[in-house]
Amino acid sequence: MIYLELFISFALIGFTSFGGMSMIPLINDQMISHRWMTMQEVADIVAIAEMTPGPLGLNCATFAGHRTAGVLGALCATAGVLLPSLSVAIVAAAMLSRFRESRTLARALYGIRPVMIGMIAAIIVQQAMTNYVISGSVSPATVLIGAVSLVLLVHFKWSVPRTILVAAALGLALCRG
Repeated sequence: MIYLELFISFALIGFTSFGGMSMIPLINDQMISHRWMTMQEVADIVAIAEMTPGPLGLNCATFAGHRTAGVLGALCATAGVLLPSLSVAIVAAAMLSRFRESRTLARALYGIRPVMIGMIAAIIVQQAMTNYVISGSVSPATVLIGAVSLVLLVHFKWSVPRTILVAAALGLALCRG
């Protein structure tokens, strides 16, 4: 029974929130109202989820489900929180498949592509301004770290975790201040 309750609780959270931090009050409410956790335990779960790679809501669901009912609880909570995204993706795939030959859809996708490229470019510029500009000027050390990372990833085909370790070491060595 607890497994079904975890699934339903996290499916409701997934359907009624917009992801990220907006899920925290809902998770808190579900955990406390079902008496699965205390407020402090929920705060600890959120802190751990923030430090762990991956989406906050998914990490919270997995950790809360595990804390509440072990591995099966983690699987049920995770499945519940993924249900909304999975549902939307399945419907979108079915619609895309059904209307694949549609000229209207082809034109719409043709118009969407440049918008998406522009949005990605805007994010790249925004991140570059955050990462490479320090105190109003471009930091040669951070540009060097970015260039080395790019070469390691693209030319030498290094894995992302390995490249992150090298970038962190370079950051410690070059960016003390």
